[in-house]
Amino acid sequence: MPEFVGTILAWLVPALVVFGVTAIAIAVIAWGVRRARRSPRARAAADQVRVRSGAALVRLDDEVTDLDLEVGLSGALYGGGAPGSLRRARLTAQHVRDESFDEYRRISAPGVLPDDVRRSAARIERRAEEALRLIASARAEHSAWVAANVSAASQVEAARRHLAELRATMGDPAALVADLSARFAEDEWRDASRAAHSAAVEAAEAERLLDAAAARAADPSRSALSELAAAERALRQAEADARILEESHRLVLQAAQAVPGELEAARAALRHASVVREHLDAPDAERLGAELTALHAELTKIEADASTRPSRTVDGIARLRSRLDLALGDAHTAQQRIRGARTALPGTLAAARSALAQAEASVAHSQAGADARSRLKSAEHELAAARQAADPVAALDAARRALRDAEDAKALADYSRIARA
Repeated sequence: MPEFVGTILAWLVPALVVFGVTAIAIAVIAWGVRRARRSPRARAAADQVRVRSGAALVRLDDEVTDLDLEVGLSGALYGGGAPGSLRRARLTAQHVRDESFDEYRRISAPGVLPDDVRRSAARIERRAEEALRLIASARAEHSAWVAANVSAASQVEAARRHLAELRATMGDPAALVADLSARFAEDEWRDASRAAHSAAVEAAEAERLLDAAAARAADPSRSALSELAAAERALRQAEADARILEESHRLVLQAAQAVPGELEAARAALRHASVVREHLDAPDAERLGAELTALHAELTKIEADASTRPSRTVDGIARLRSRLDLALGDAHTAQQRIRGARTALPGTLAAARSALAQAEASVAHSQAGADARSRLKSAEHELAAARQAADPVAALDAARRALRDAEDAKALADYSRIARA
């Protein structure tokens, strides 16, 4: 028996040593591979792929924006008789762009493994390039139809009608800016003024180009296509700036109407918080009391120029309400949170809409990169979610996320503009 045990041990011990050493070696190799995949070098390489995919996504976003205007322009110029390839390409490209921005935001967040970043970025770049090829094909088909069915002179005439409609829609941009400047501080109407000036300049440029195109169209030996294309681009940009002007004007006036109600709601929320404080333990009551004192001082400061800076006032109140919710924390009952969210939601939505409009204007005029645009898309998504949410607490949280994302988008776009200057 002892000899049998000895034989088994003589075989087993070396085998265990071999297996143990092998297991340790495998674990060390796996650890080394995992560490290499997460190393700074791997992260830097993955980030290069992510940046490249972001550049492709920016090109797609620009093309989709142009395509939106081209589809509208095609309907205005040709009465819906053109082939539907542009519309179909727009729908497909919009879907690809929106999904890709969602994925780009995910891989841009901290903590995503380099392998995941690389795979997702490669997929984004591939899908963006496919969508860009689809757009190019649709444009070629549309251009061929126009060349076969529409004369240069009729294109010029149709473009002139479109320009006249645009100017009728815009009205007098200077009058809108004058209305704002007579009542509010400059930072409230600066974006509107910039958009009004750009829209007027672009409309004048479109008219000049159409005059040149008309002169060329009258001469059979000359082509008017380049002037027509340039005039269309000027018309598109004028339309975009006219929308920015109208939206900026509307938001400032809405903010001015909302200010009295928002101030009263903020005061009521602070009074309610003071009542809640009376039922807290001493340390919590002292902490909340200090924050309430600071918030009262902040509200007084905000109120001082509320009449001339309504947008900033509504934005400041929305931030104040957010700080108040954080200060109250668990002291709020579920019912109190719902009531507080209902009163805070309108002002926060207004602040988010205003921040989103400013971010859109900054992105449109700064050649912003994928990071700014992805934050802008996220802000749009969160604002839509806030409007659709039935639960006021969930709606308020979404509106606050929209406000933060819009501010981040504007900051990134402004940085891009300054870096290019």
